[in-house]
Amino acid sequence: MPKMKTHRGAAKRFRLTGSGKVVRCRSHKSHILEKKSPKRKRKLGQETIVDVADTKRIKKLIVSK
Repeated sequence: MPKMKTHRGAAKRFRLTGSGKVVRCRSHKSHILEKKSPKRKRKLGQETIVDVADTKRIKKLIVSK
């Protein structure tokens, strides 16, 4: 059986940390920024850890073996 290929769409959106957690970028930072507070925009620029419920599914897409 051939190797599993990495899902390129997922690979561009998620990455693994050294401890094996999955990190993602936040949404809603591209436009309509005038009405959002500076604090909110600052928080949207930071990465966040993916929820535990989704981690297994995403790891299967981005870790090629």
